Parts: sequence; structure tokens; C-alpha cells
Amino acid sequence: MSSVGAAFRLVRAGWVMMREGVFAALPGEELSGPPRLAWRLSKILTRRSARGLGRTERLAEAVARLGPSYVKLGQFLATRPDVVGDEVAIDLAKLQDRMPTFPQKLAVAEIEASLGRPIEDLFVSIGSPVAAASIAQVHPGEVLKDGVIRKVAVKVIRPGVRRAFYRDLESYFLAARLQERFIPSSRRLRPVEVTRILAQTTRIEMDLRLEAAAISELAENTSEDPGFRVPSVDWERTGRDVVTMEWIDGIKMSDIDALRAAGHDLQAIAVALVQSFLRHTLRDGFFHADMHPGNLFVEADGTIVAVDLGISGRLGKKERRFLAEILYGFITRDYVRVAEVHFEAGYVPHAHNVWSFAQAIRAIGEPIHGQPAETISMAKLLTLLFEVTELFDMQTRPELVLLQKTMVVVEGVARNLDPTFNMWKASEPVVGHWIGENLGPRGILSDAREGVNALIALARQAPELLRRTEHLSREIDRMVEEGVRLEKETAHAMGRAKAEATRWGRVAVWVIAATLIYLAWQLS
Repeated sequence: MSSVGAAFRLVRAGWVMMREGVFAALPGEELSGPPRLAWRLSKILTRRSARGLGRTERLAEAVARLGPSYVKLGQFLATRPDVVGDEVAIDLAKLQDRMPTFPQKLAVAEIEASLGRPIEDLFVSIGSPVAAASIAQVHPGEVLKDGVIRKVAVKVIRPGVRRAFYRDLESYFLAARLQERFIPSSRRLRPVEVTRILAQTTRIEMDLRLEAAAISELAENTSEDPGFRVPSVDWERTGRDVVTMEWIDGIKMSDIDALRAAGHDLQAIAVALVQSFLRHTLRDGFFHADMHPGNLFVEADGTIVAVDLGISGRLGKKERRFLAEILYGFITRDYVRVAEVHFEAGYVPHAHNVWSFAQAIRAIGEPIHGQPAETISMAKLLTLLFEVTELFDMQTRPELVLLQKTMVVVEGVARNLDPTFNMWKASEPVVGHWIGENLGPRGILSDAREGVNALIALARQAPELLRRTEHLSREIDRMVEEGVRLEKETAHAMGRAKAEATRWGRVAVWVIAATLIYLAWQLS
């Protein structure tokens, strides 16, 4: 797909957002120069009917006009307040991923094409869709297993969604490259890398086999956990474009009145939710990253069931240790240790002073001591911490930002269930147990075993490493004597690539200029 097409789509997206008043709703009073002029122009061009709407409503209208790809973009950026800012991230998090349903005959065609069998061989019945989002919709169904008819949920991919996403993705990359080129201060946020992560996560989300695998992995991890589970997957009826799973009969966690009427202990549910999330994060390093109330059900016995695992997060052992140590450091007011952990993990460049960094962390930690525990937000603490780290050139860590975003959501759900919820008291058993297992004597022994295993593996590879080192040494000597040479074909290919990039750049500029002239003419 050409850069010209990407430029056109980018201009169209900007025009739609301008007309819906998204840009005008952003704070622009403190801007100066061309940015302030552009902001004022956007206020003039905002549709009259949009001027009475709030910022979230304007954003929702713009995204609805732009299509499913922009819904996913908004959902993804909601997890990256480090990129779009806290206020915009909150607005994006309020976007409802609700799209019109597509005809059932198309869903049946997708199921049959994905599984390679007639629908009658797969299901006893399949009903009309009960929910539809940007990527897929869900149908109730019935299957015959072991002589018993069981109710299932059938999630089917939206026809054409991959093509639409790949088409719009090129526009996202173009915008990211322009941002890196013309806004140097944004390079620390690595917009091109952020777009690449969006592309990867959405490709994963659009392969429903991978969502089924994530559900299966979380089910194995939590098989012995009290008060939490995920639906079982019907692998026989699961493929790239369809996933079939157990139907959940429960009350959505967003329906507080129904939970209370059913006699559930809301305080116990809040504690179980937070402890489950922390257990998945610290113990397993794998967590459900979209735990909003609509994806959480409570069964009759009080068990929490999490559905829709299209977005998940992973933390390596280093990241888990980092998280546990900074939480423990804030609890014990050991701010120097919190600072040292950042340096040891390589998150903050060693050019900075650890004591200065500890002083900045103290400014976050001290205000929380002396407050009632139920008013202290662990998620807010992490948010402030990431804000401070920007002053010390900490590179964006997508996995930590996703964790922080999910913790904000989970803590918010818990406080919605129980306004007096004590996050620290609820999390202490899980965090304390993990610290004892991994940072105490037992953790030291575990690290020692891992170190010995690494040395053994290195010893086994020693002959191959020595051979490669010898070869590299000879190649370096040759380059010193003869210089670096490029083959003629390589030089010609580099020249052609440079010429083509320059040509398309000129074409894109002219296309954008022509589009702006056309829009101005339409408005006149």
C-alpha cells in the first residue's frame, strides 16, 4: 500500500477529529506560535452540533466515524498515559467498544471457513449475537458433549477487520515517523516502537486461537487459586476466526445492586479480585490486562470469572522483582533502596545520581505516610513514580505501563465494590509471601541455582564461542587492512531505495497540500 494512500487516510482522520471537536477540546490556552494558531482554527472548524458535547463524547463520535481500527487505537493508547497524557488516557478508557452486529449468516460463514466443517456438525444451535465489539461478536450456542447438551459462548471475528486494520496501520506508522522527525522531545516515548507494539498486540488479538491459548494458560496458573477462574475452552470448535468457550452464568461485576441483592459479600469479592490480580502478576508473570467490570462475572458461590482475554500482559522475573521491591521500599520508607532498584534494573541511566533520584522518590512516598490506608492508592503511587522517572530519562517500559494501567482499573473496581477498601491490607499477604519466597534466603538460593545453570550452559557453548571469536578476529584484521567494501549491487540497491523514498516523500507532500486546498475550497 502506498504512502500516498496512508497520507490521504491520515489527513482524513485529522479532518474528522477536527470537525468533531476533539482537538478543540484539548487544553490549548498555554500554547504559543503555530500550535496555538492551529488550536484556534480547530475551534472554528468544529461542527456546531459537537460544540455542546464533552471531550469524551466528541472523541467517541470521531472514533465511531473512523471505524473499528481507531477503536482499537484508542483502547491501546488508553493503556499508555506516558504517551498521550493522563487526562486523554482517561477519556480513551471511557470509550465503549460497541459496534453494530453483523449478519448471522456472515458469522456462520466465518465459523465454517475457519473450522472446515458445516455448522450443523459443530453446534446443536447457534443464536443471534448478544454483544459486538470492534474485532468480534459473541453468539450463544449449544453443543453436544458426552451425551449432554451444554451452552457455550461463540466469539466470531468481524469480517474484513484484518484488511481494515492493516490499511489504517500504515497511516499510524506515517504519523509516528512524522512525530519522531519533527517533534524531537517525543523521541523518548519512541512513537514508532509504540505503533509497532500496537500492530503486534492487535494481530495477536485478531487470531482467536491465541486468545484461547491465553485463557488456557491462565486456567492452568489459577487451577488451585481460591475465588477466581476463567472459562474452559472448547478446542474442537476453536480456530483462527472463532473461539468457543464455556457459557458463564453469573452477575456482571458492574451491576452492584444485583450483586448485593444476590447476597454476595462485596468486601470479600474486592479482596479476592485484587489478590488474584497480584498473584497472577507476581507469581506467574502473566495477567489479564483488560479487567474492567464488563469482563468480570460473579458466580452464585462468589467465584470471580474473568472473560475476554484478548489483551494480556507479561512480566519477566526482573520486572516482578522490581515491582515487589519498590512497593516494599515505599512501605518501609527505604527510598534509597527504591532508587537503587531502578538503577540495578537498568531503567534509569547511570549518568544520573542515585541520591538525587531517591530525593525525588521521597517526594512521592512521604505524603502517603500518616494517611488512612484506605485512602492510599497503589495505582496512583505507581503513576506518580512513572511521572518522576521521566525527569531522570527513564525509557518507556510498555510492560510496566500496561501493568500500571491494569492496576488502576482493578483498584477502581475494588473501590467501587467497597468504598473503604484498603488496598495495602488486601495486597500484603500476596506481596509479603512473594518477597519472602524471592527476596529472602530462599530467593538467594534460587538465584544461586540459576547462576550455576547459566555457567554450565556457558561452559557447554565455550568451544563454539571460541570458534566465533577467532573468526571475528580474522574478519576485523581483514577490514583494518582492506577497509569496508560494498558490493556494486548493494550500492545500487541503496541508491534506488533512497531515490524511491525521496520521490514518495515529495508525492505525499503534494497530496497533503492538494487535500488541504480541497478542504478549504469546500468550506468556503
